[in-house]
Amino acid sequence: MKVSFPYMGTTVIYKKLLELLGHEVIEPPEPTQRTIDLGVKYSPEFACFPLKVVLGSYIEALEIGAETLVTSGGHGPCRAGFYGETHKKILENMGYDVDIIVFDGYKRDIMGTIKKVLRVKNGKPWRTVWKAIKTVYAMAKALDGIEKRIGQMRAYEIHRGDCTKAWQKIKKSFDDVKTIEDVERIEKESHILLDEIALRDVPDSDRLRIGIVGEIYVVMEQSINLRIEETLGSLGAEVERSQYISEWIDFNLKPGASAKEHELYILKKGEKYIQEIIGGHAKQTVGHIVDYAERGFDGVVHLMPFACLPELVSQSIIPTISKDYNIPVITLPIDEQTGAANVLTRLEAFMDLIRNNKKTKTA
Repeated sequence: MKVSFPYMGTTVIYKKLLELLGHEVIEPPEPTQRTIDLGVKYSPEFACFPLKVVLGSYIEALEIGAETLVTSGGHGPCRAGFYGETHKKILENMGYDVDIIVFDGYKRDIMGTIKKVLRVKNGKPWRTVWKAIKTVYAMAKALDGIEKRIGQMRAYEIHRGDCTKAWQKIKKSFDDVKTIEDVERIEKESHILLDEIALRDVPDSDRLRIGIVGEIYVVMEQSINLRIEETLGSLGAEVERSQYISEWIDFNLKPGASAKEHELYILKKGEKYIQEIIGGHAKQTVGHIVDYAERGFDGVVHLMPFACLPELVSQSIIPTISKDYNIPVITLPIDEQTGAANVLTRLEAFMDLIRNNKKTKTA
């Protein structure tokens, strides 16, 4: 069957898993204004922004031949748990005959998850499935490590855009992976490529570090958040996100307590401000802000998709955290009306604030 998936972050990971299982993969195009317009046109007006963009991405995938869509779900107060059914009904009303396979938390429905796995494994032996999972997990770890390094380097590149060009080249290299050995080889080659990028020598006292927190889709998908990591890098800031796909896999899919240590640590940091899991990544958002403050970061950017109820709760708490830990935090709402010029102006002002704060502290 011709299989596709939502476009989010480093899509080569999802594509590779389905390819290793023998599927004909229809990779969705990177979201553009057309993607957003399609999603907005056919979604309920007050649906959250990620639901709209994902719908637009599905429509574009179906237009180029996809027959089955594979995605993850959600649960709790966050409406992500309804995405699968909502998207399916909308697409059916549009005339598409599409099968959507939604993987929710496996502990909630073990038998249902097994049935979905049997469909996606495409008749492959379990040995092949296990090998594919291990290879793709290694890819996720490698790519996240490389992307974190690029987030630190971009602020100091002498030739603007070198890091972004290297990142595009690296992702294409990983598209040829078939085994864990391939992952290890390409990972080494990728770091060698990054070693060759010319960087300015900046004293530690002058370095600025910014954390990015918020709902996972707008944090990870650069085409939707106006490539905020590249923008902050061009403004001279090292960047670290609160969401990386390998960490999501560790917490949500990988069994064993040791795999969940990082996420549980972050959730613990947020308990003072949000005691319960209220859906989405609200508790992680406040926990990461506390963590960034304690690690000496200079500021935090909070990305909040339009109509995301959990992040609205986070936003109401952020001024208190900012005051308690003396760390500047700016919230940027993201929707179909968000303009690049407006975001750039606000980020430039935020960076000026951070630099002045740093000078005051060191004076």
